[in-house]
Amino acid sequence: MSALAVAQTSVSSAKPAKKSDSSLAASIDPGGVINGVYHNKALDLSCKIPEAWVLRTDEMNARDDAVKEAEDKKAAATQPNSGQPAASASSAGSKVLLAAFSRPPQAKGEEVNSSILVAAESTSSYPGLTQAAQYFYPLTEVAKAQGFALDEDPYEIAIGTKTLVRGDFHKDVGSRVMHQSTLAMLAHGYAISITVIAGTDDEVEDLIDGLSFGASGK
Repeated sequence: MSALAVAQTSVSSAKPAKKSDSSLAASIDPGGVINGVYHNKALDLSCKIPEAWVLRTDEMNARDDAVKEAEDKKAAATQPNSGQPAASASSAGSKVLLAAFSRPPQAKGEEVNSSILVAAESTSSYPGLTQAAQYFYPLTEVAKAQGFALDEDPYEIAIGTKTLVRGDFHKDVGSRVMHQSTLAMLAHGYAISITVIAGTDDEVEDLIDGLSFGASGK
């Protein structure tokens, strides 16, 4: 059975359970960037950030917090007798650990705005989630909602001391094609996703080549 099929049968009916961002932020190492390299000791991860790229990690988290607050208020308004706002997938305890882009959002360009996004989400948000392959069901649903198509079934990939599950996607944007690859793993009670977007497959591979785990990343 393919990784995606396993995911569909295992977690497709799971309802994300809300976990506060403050709790998540306090219990996972956000890592940091030193000399153009993102390091996360807890995940044993290093990620090279291309020169002149823009870091937007704090902005992404602030934006997500604002969206979650708006969704909670909307849910409370539509369910006035519940006493609490309904939990949604986007408020299920996710945290952006790294967000890096080839240019700031206000800078327009003909080329795809390449990016690297590392995010963590509590596995408790998805009952029955025990393998990284299972996490690709919700990841694929998010990608499809953004107009991306899955190229093939997710597959395993070894990087340094870690084995992750990888899925490749593409999206036609006018005369351009956006290429996205997402790698997932489970660590310390969290589902970790590393997503790279670029204008060509070669550019995607170059960004993935900048990832390292274990001794090779220290």
